[in-house]
Amino acid sequence: MDDSLLLRSDRDGVATLTLNRPRARNALSAALLGALRDAFARLADDASIRAVVVAAAGPAFCAGHDLKEMTAYREAPDRGAAQFAALFDLCSQVMMAVPALPQPVIAAVEGIATAAGCQLVASCDLAVAGEEARFATPGVQIGLFCSTPMVALSRNLSRKAAMAMLLTAELADAEEARALGLVNRVVPAGTALAAAQDLAAGIAARSAYTVRVGKRAFYEQLEMPLADAYAHAGRVMTENMLARSAEDGIAAFLGRRGG
Repeated sequence: MDDSLLLRSDRDGVATLTLNRPRARNALSAALLGALRDAFARLADDASIRAVVVAAAGPAFCAGHDLKEMTAYREAPDRGAAQFAALFDLCSQVMMAVPALPQPVIAAVEGIATAAGCQLVASCDLAVAGEEARFATPGVQIGLFCSTPMVALSRNLSRKAAMAMLLTAELADAEEARALGLVNRVVPAGTALAAAQDLAAGIAARSAYTVRVGKRAFYEQLEMPLADAYAHAGRVMTENMLARSAEDGIAAFLGRRGG
């Protein structure tokens, strides 16, 4: 295994980013968060990449923030507050970069995804989980409410489901996570990465322009009142209809139907 905190491999228009701190259960240290931020920035400008998979080395997807690192911040009261603020700002940059990417991002989850690890899954556009994967926001157990994971979680789950995860700290298994809307598919243990890459390959085969426009519009309309959302979607549809990819796709579809 490469010593890098974050690995990248590209194949047929799909980039796979692998969290590579298996001995620390891929905890999101400041260095790993910085590597993720930089990788997403490069991907945003990479026209050769049509979809992105986020996976992890070892038996755990991600155990959240690096508590050893955070404990060291607490032991430096003269600068601890500034270090915590910088860490959470960096984490927010990473999580917001995912929906902002032009390419769809798919989490491939094996093992645990807890706290900020669960937040990363919730921030991704899609998620595939191995059947032995588990999800939780357990901060309340140690007196640290999962406030930043709450932002992504509450935008994926119903309010009561999100509050239940945040208040009880109970582990949700893969099927429960699928029922709650946190993941899209559950697959046999050990096959989440392959399944996510297959899903990404299918997306990568579509018009990059159409996928990019659709993803951007999806997140934009979520923050709008209903009437504004429909008006915005109408403008996007008009733009999309005038694009060459739509012209070619509609012509091919009508040709298959015989006119």
